[in-house]
Amino acid sequence: MNYYSTRSNPSASVTLDQALNAGLAPDGGLYVPHALPRLDLSAWTPKWTLAETACLALTPFFQGSTLLPQLGEICEESLNLPMPQVPLKNANASMLELFHGPTAAFKDFAARFLSACLQRLQRADQNATVLVATSGDTGGAVAAAFLNRPGFDVTILFPVGRVSPRQAHQLCSFGANVRAFRVSGSFDDCQALVKQAFSDVDLRAKKRLISANSISLGRLLPQMAYYVDASLRFADQHNKPANIIIPSGNLGHGLGAMLARALGAPIDTIVLASNENRVLAEFFAGRSYRAANSKATLANAMDVGNPSNFERLHHLFGRAENVLSIATRDHDIRRLVHAAPERYGHVVCPHTACALFALEQIAPRSPEKHWLLAATAHPAKFNDVVDTLLHAQTPMPDALALMMQKPANSERLAPDYALLRGLLLS
Repeated sequence: MNYYSTRSNPSASVTLDQALNAGLAPDGGLYVPHALPRLDLSAWTPKWTLAETACLALTPFFQGSTLLPQLGEICEESLNLPMPQVPLKNANASMLELFHGPTAAFKDFAARFLSACLQRLQRADQNATVLVATSGDTGGAVAAAFLNRPGFDVTILFPVGRVSPRQAHQLCSFGANVRAFRVSGSFDDCQALVKQAFSDVDLRAKKRLISANSISLGRLLPQMAYYVDASLRFADQHNKPANIIIPSGNLGHGLGAMLARALGAPIDTIVLASNENRVLAEFFAGRSYRAANSKATLANAMDVGNPSNFERLHHLFGRAENVLSIATRDHDIRRLVHAAPERYGHVVCPHTACALFALEQIAPRSPEKHWLLAATAHPAKFNDVVDTLLHAQTPMPDALALMMQKPANSERLAPDYALLRGLLLS
């Protein structure tokens, strides 16, 4: 299968290998597949692992790629993480826990998959810089996935003061081939710098850059694959399609679910749960899309005013049928973080609280539906919010606790592209 830019004629196509290496298309657009296949899921059984389901779902997208013979191995290596569906108390819903990876966030699945792909595409005589903007969790997952991989350096840009203290420590704790830069600005400023670098033809002639943000197909495709798996398990258990609520910032995660549904996965309604950055809520309410300056919220990893993947979503699906978006204010995030242990039987991070708020808004309208909520990060990553509201200490997963014991080092960077360009060339 070949891929083309959202801003180009479909005849100007590239292979998957080229798209993975490039990240962003030369014209600034995002790569999309020429066609969306329909999967034959009749052979699937609950005995399949996530890796086996992902290999089935991804095989059509890897046709023509040099990675196709290794796809099963790539999936086994990168997607061997738990993904339990845990029932909620007092609700016709379950929690899809996506935070059991090495950095305690859903980004681990896709970052490990991308890293496994790019390692196999890398020539022994090449060196590449993985350049990533993060609103909190992406940078840590990418750093962990590429840590000490030969031939790769990682440059992380994060907005100073706009990620949680533990996220910031995690981002700055890797060392080795990972450099972290705290940017005096918002995530949108970080993302704009990264996009400018990938659009800089002269820079890319001198420096091999690789994108690990959700603009990369290597991030999007595995997220699509695990929603195929999750929805099949849901349908097998409940004998009905899944209705999925997904905390959404840069929109790669939600788009992954839309792609899974388009392939034939048993998914009905998709709800994008956002914070006070309302661009998606307003668009899916019928208004014209308008990018906006991002607002700082308690659900900081979703503080995005111009979601990168919106261009890809709109190109593939337009307004996308049976997709809703519900925005959440900080006071409702506080309320639900505080109430969730007693009401629902779960301690949740601020982002998952947005999914709970969406559930409370939409479940009464469709009492016959059972919902699957994506729990995107372990609540211990946001102890400054969660522990304060619960008046208790949330235990950290072992991997996160180890990272908190490491020294943290970062460098300051103004949101000035000339400065970033100089750093990348130095």
